Amino acid sequence: MPTELHQLKALTTLVTELETSGFNPILVGGMALVAMGSQRVTNDFDFLVARPSPTSKVLVEIMYSHKLELVTKFNPQGEVIRTVDNPRIAAMKIDGESPESVTFYSWDTRLQIDLLLDFPLPAQAIAGRAIKVSLLSHTMRIATPKDLLVLKEIAYKDRKSANDAQDLEFLRKIIKKA
Repeated sequence: MPTELHQLKALTTLVTELETSGFNPILVGGMALVAMGSQRVTNDFDFLVARPSPTSKVLVEIMYSHKLELVTKFNPQGEVIRTVDNPRIAAMKIDGESPESVTFYSWDTRLQIDLLLDFPLPAQAIAGRAIKVSLLSHTMRIATPKDLLVLKEIAYKDRKSANDAQDLEFLRKIIKKA
């Protein structure tokens, strides 16, 4: 069974390659809140990235080189049950469907990465304000509490989930203290 340290090492290597390739991932979602001190429990990492243009080929190649495959099906509990093992087909699927987000999963490390493709806000705007944090001697960018609040408000409006409501409360407290 992969350890959390193994997952974090895989994550930092992936983020480095995404940055080198110009995708400039910004950590958002539950793990961004955990990095700020939240007690939130989540199993995936959400990154806001610019939508690949003109195709998603390079992005998909990076993900697959890290043994992360495009997820095509989850069970009712939200667990991954099917992925695309061919990167060419994955890129064609993403380009053909133009989704707002895509999920990649590693059967080896159990690492799950959700990429928000300029959704629900443009990545470039959030990137300019992102906070740099150190993780395993790597610098990673995290959205500011104010940007996370805006993103969570959008998510809560759509989902009305209890987790989103708790996240909103946590973020409002952080912003108030600042």
